[in-house]
Amino acid sequence: MSEAAEEAESPPTHMSEDSSSSGGSGDRWTPDLRGGNGGGPRSAPPEQVLENVLESVLEFLTAARDRNAASLVCCSWYRAEAQTRRELFIGNCYAVSPGRAVERFSGVRSVVLKGKPRFADFSLVPEGWGAYVQPWVAAMGRAYPRLERICLKRMTVTDDDLALVAQSFPLFKELLLVCCDGFSTLGLAIIAERCRHLRVLELIENSVEDEEDELVDWISKFPVSNTSMESLMFDCVGVPFNFEALEALVARSPSLRRLRVNHHVSVEQLRRLLARAPQLTHLGTGAFRPEAPAGGGMSVSELALSFAASSSVVCLSGFREVNPEYLPAIYPVCGNLTSLNFSFASINAEDLTPVIRQCHKLRTFWVLDTVGDEGLRAVAETCSDLRELRVFPLDATEDSDGSVSDVGLQAISEGCRKLEYILYFCQRMTNSAVIAMSKNCPDLVVFRLCIMGRHRPDRITGEPMDEGFGSIVMNCKKLTRLSVSGLLTDKAFTYIGKHGKLIKTLSLAFSGDSDLSLQYLFEGCTRLQKLEVRDSPFSDKGLLSGLGSFYNMRFLWMNSCSLTTRGCREVAQQMPNLVVEVIRDQDEMETENVDKVYLYRSLAGPRSDVPRFVKIL
Repeated sequence: MSEAAEEAESPPTHMSEDSSSSGGSGDRWTPDLRGGNGGGPRSAPPEQVLENVLESVLEFLTAARDRNAASLVCCSWYRAEAQTRRELFIGNCYAVSPGRAVERFSGVRSVVLKGKPRFADFSLVPEGWGAYVQPWVAAMGRAYPRLERICLKRMTVTDDDLALVAQSFPLFKELLLVCCDGFSTLGLAIIAERCRHLRVLELIENSVEDEEDELVDWISKFPVSNTSMESLMFDCVGVPFNFEALEALVARSPSLRRLRVNHHVSVEQLRRLLARAPQLTHLGTGAFRPEAPAGGGMSVSELALSFAASSSVVCLSGFREVNPEYLPAIYPVCGNLTSLNFSFASINAEDLTPVIRQCHKLRTFWVLDTVGDEGLRAVAETCSDLRELRVFPLDATEDSDGSVSDVGLQAISEGCRKLEYILYFCQRMTNSAVIAMSKNCPDLVVFRLCIMGRHRPDRITGEPMDEGFGSIVMNCKKLTRLSVSGLLTDKAFTYIGKHGKLIKTLSLAFSGDSDLSLQYLFEGCTRLQKLEVRDSPFSDKGLLSGLGSFYNMRFLWMNSCSLTTRGCREVAQQMPNLVVEVIRDQDEMETENVDKVYLYRSLAGPRSDVPRFVKIL
């Protein structure tokens, strides 16, 4: 570790004005914890000793929840906690101004910043809505010269912003961009070239699509002196890149543990990377197809030998243009895998089963619904230690056929009883399958069932799905996140309000039959932080039933409901510290009806970068 890096990771022993000195020891006090005041150095004031001791203790307090609680004890604890906080999490970039944040927290080394609402992932937030990172980077650049890590999620990040990051933080080591947009390979080249201490660059589900004549050879910009890369993920960068430069970077990075490449990497190139980095633990394979036409590429056995030499791999993803004939090549590492991501691989149960049968240690599994109920049954029969399952749709439209159903869900519940997290897209479901999951998997923390068709009832009985979701909140006592869909009446929401006491995040789609549904939620779910509602029959009355809850929540998003400007304005008038944004599509005329409304608490008040299609009430 370099001297500069060691200095950056060593917390200062004093953070008060008294710790500074112009040299010598004439005016500098030394704490005398014995309380003596003899001929030795004069004692610090008791309150100063207490504050220094408190700062030393708080250095060991890492959980954000604990630190937030400590800051509320009294003024001195508030100051000490702020001075010793090294990690800053901002769940909404508009909830506080950058200036206020950096003024309070002066010694931050790591920042996590979130921007747009989650429904931006479904193209429900118009382009140009906001969440610009520029003011944050500008403020942090002046206040945090020792900043080492930035994680941005759903933010608009330009190439100029990335250049400012590289310029402002000389000890910068880690950049994570998740679901961001606005930048290109030019910005990536600036980060690679100028951040000399860079160890982690993770680009996850971002929109990075350069025009062909604007491509920059960003991989080759990593300096030859950079031999400390630990994680490099760029599978979302959809443009070609300099493979030879990547191979050289991998070869000179003995600490590289995580590597995820894009779909321009063939199995032949993947084999070369594996030979250069046998120490990898997390691997994103790229396309997972040969360069040559069918029958003319590298053999499966050759690729299997490369995987056999990479025995440390425990997390496998990629497979973006998978040729199923090459899947047997990963058999040598299947026995050690704890995470497997097939969410880009359009494979069927016949392709999946031989692979999954060897994955006995699997704890996280993502897959497309093309594997069908039969494929999920194979997972249930093999992966008894599974903790997280996500089943994504190949076709997410409401009228798609869908390949998984209640049959697959019930099989998973019977075979994977340690499950803690499930996301399940389907078209057909039954109450009995959901009830079985609630009983077989009582440790569920996250249950996200997305029945894509509108108002779909139990496929066998024709009844609403009330009892199924009711059983989830009754039997899964640790549940903190819930997504509901299908035909649901107010009865389902009485269950959720009565039993969902730990729920923090709740997503509703095509649900409920009156405003009573929202009233039950606001009255019962006292820990609710995030509420997302779409295509549901809730009116102003339902919205106004949440007036007693909004200040305790991070945000409320509603779209395609039955809201009016009058109802939204009443919320804004009664809650002045709440920002109420009415969002219209770019070309939509202003009417009394409101299609999208976004409510969030803010210490900064209404934002200054409001686009013309957003009206703050």
